[in-house]
Amino acid sequence: MMRSDEKRRIELPSAGEATTHIEEESKEDDLRMWVSRLKSLRLGSVISGVANILVVIVGGILVLIAFPSCDANNILPILVVSSAAAMKILIMIKTGLAQEATAKTILESPFHTILSHQRRMRYKTWLWWTRFAIVIAVFQLVGATFLMINMAKLVSNGDPSSNCVLGVASSGIEWKRKLLLIYLITVCSVALLQCFTGTDILRWRSFYESHDEVWKAHYQEVFDYGIRELMCCFGRVEYLTASEEDEICSVARLLGDLVAYRASGTGHLQLLAGLALLQRHSQSSISYEGFVEAPEERLQGAAAFYKFAEASYTGPLLDVGRNPILFPCAWLHRQGVLTPWSRNRRPKLDGDNWWRGHATAFLKYINLSRDVLRQGRVCQDRCKAAYFILVLHHLRSVVIAVRGTETPEDLITDGLGKECILSTEDLDGLINSSLIHPDVKKSVESSFPHYGHSGIVEAARELFMQVEGNPRDDDPDSTGFLSSLLGTGCECDGYNVQIVGHSLGGAIAALLGLRLYGRFPNLHVYTYGPLPCVDSVVANSCTEFVTSIVYDNEFSARLSVGSILRLRASALMALSNDTKTETALIFRLARQFLYMSKGENSKVGVKDPAENHSGISTTKDLNEDICGGSRETERDFSFWNEADSTENAAETDDDDYSNPLHEIVADLNSIGDPVSDFMDTISRSENRSGGNPTEVFLPGLIIHIVPQRKNLNMPLWKTWRIQRTAQVHMAYIANRESFTDIVVSPSMFLDHLPWRCYNAIQKVLDARNGKHVLDESEIV
Repeated sequence: MMRSDEKRRIELPSAGEATTHIEEESKEDDLRMWVSRLKSLRLGSVISGVANILVVIVGGILVLIAFPSCDANNILPILVVSSAAAMKILIMIKTGLAQEATAKTILESPFHTILSHQRRMRYKTWLWWTRFAIVIAVFQLVGATFLMINMAKLVSNGDPSSNCVLGVASSGIEWKRKLLLIYLITVCSVALLQCFTGTDILRWRSFYESHDEVWKAHYQEVFDYGIRELMCCFGRVEYLTASEEDEICSVARLLGDLVAYRASGTGHLQLLAGLALLQRHSQSSISYEGFVEAPEERLQGAAAFYKFAEASYTGPLLDVGRNPILFPCAWLHRQGVLTPWSRNRRPKLDGDNWWRGHATAFLKYINLSRDVLRQGRVCQDRCKAAYFILVLHHLRSVVIAVRGTETPEDLITDGLGKECILSTEDLDGLINSSLIHPDVKKSVESSFPHYGHSGIVEAARELFMQVEGNPRDDDPDSTGFLSSLLGTGCECDGYNVQIVGHSLGGAIAALLGLRLYGRFPNLHVYTYGPLPCVDSVVANSCTEFVTSIVYDNEFSARLSVGSILRLRASALMALSNDTKTETALIFRLARQFLYMSKGENSKVGVKDPAENHSGISTTKDLNEDICGGSRETERDFSFWNEADSTENAAETDDDDYSNPLHEIVADLNSIGDPVSDFMDTISRSENRSGGNPTEVFLPGLIIHIVPQRKNLNMPLWKTWRIQRTAQVHMAYIANRESFTDIVVSPSMFLDHLPWRCYNAIQKVLDARNGKHVLDESEIV
């Protein structure tokens, strides 16, 4: 038998082997960590870093060779460029570390309120390092230009071999001249390369992978700080120094949700390509047979009071559109800057400039005297609308003109697109008006809660307090401003109230009218290209006193959170409809969209497979591509999973994903088109789940004015010529559900220009009556 001490001697090597094994595992872990870090580097960053290192090494060799026998002025450009390259390498390292720290902080808890400040500070640190890198990159570009100019001068001065630098200390060794040539080529290549590779050192996807909530948090920080800096450039420094959560955070959070498609591996360029295809596919002829023509009375009223809505744009925006070249002169003239001596004779508005230019610009555009303008405000605060109140005795009307989007604060109001609950005070005109049909009242009262666009609702509430809800505190019998004009025995007793607005101003005007209609029954609201702002019940209930004019394909009348979400899916639909697009690529993208993270699975409503419909015929081979049958094809097109043009996406792990259409995809016989199935998962108002936005609609009676085009498939540059020629326009009463999706077309932004809507109304009335539009003095 073996003695105990011999056993212990045998056991000692075993313990040593265990220790060695642990050390080997630790080394392997360290190696895997470094390999993982190397894989997280962007290809552009690796190339740029290697090129900068080459510049430093070659530049150092040239300086050491040429320095002993050369003048310092000759080697100074080489020394400066090499030093800039060394500085860029150090900054790239610091930027990469800051980017890693930012990504890990966001990854730890995407929406944790306690860590939000730390996340913001880490993001700012990374952002400032990237900007420092941009400054150095610009300096390298300037240095490379200076170096090439200096070398060109040396060549033009005489024999290059006699020159200290070009002859490399007159040594006559050929490899040194080749080394100088390599240096010049590398310096120029690095300077140009860094103009296109961007500032990111690491791939965000190497940290975030395909986690939706993390990508949303990341882009929330991107948009939050970007919006704040943009506001600071416009002189609103308070937004950049804000320490608490404000409306910028709400807008940034919404924008982050809209860019959540990055979690599926889809890049920005891919989405834009889908939108381009969507624009081409959407240009099909639409038949308007069976549509009811718009009532002429509404068109006449809209034409008569339109100019007040357009005149409310008292800033330079209106003149930029009308006078693209001479707009500064036109705006200064309209503001009355050239006649400051008449300042005291101009109306005074709240928030106007010293020379009261906004009041002057408004009155000049409508060509009326100063006596008609009774009250107004020109402000630069979020959710506070600029407005003008006029008394037109010749029309027996009081006009309230609400300005649309003109300032950065107005864009913030637009961006607060999440729904909010409408109170009974917001719908006072529908509930308490004696002119509203009892069935309509009952429908409104029985279907609470009602919803509206949160930014527009808040702006309308504040505007109501300005025009009617601010009686004097020292006089209990005092009334609001409108009541002081329109009350019994007052100056405007029995007058009509006309509220007008374009774009954002039109939506605010509609919400204001919903509140004032019960107090002033002679009220009517005319909106031009408004934003969808209320739910379907409220939108249908105010058709008697609200008229919404929509011109052709203008985007604002279709802009909502739901419509943008559906637009993303429609972009993929356009890719699938394009016969020139690679089939495997199309369905690779479809598979990426269909596979959503488990965290979002509860938010997606899945319809029964029998309800699925398809407008695209597919084959068995294509279905195999979707279900993962063709792995070789997936590898061939894996580069399309890049998050952007230089960022490679990680391979998708099926264990980390849950397909909301799993039963449909698993059964090849039942799947008609995965893209259509994805479209079905996008929520609408009739199928709303907890995480989906409420559908909002255009208010009132919707009049859609459509130009009768002869050729819909024409390039963008030809549409400018057509807009200048006479066209036949038709005006129809439209279904508000037809404006829930954005129409992608070359004219979707140009159609929103305010004067296009007015010109179209004129042409419709000319065609109907054979004469020009009635003057406002003929409409009472």
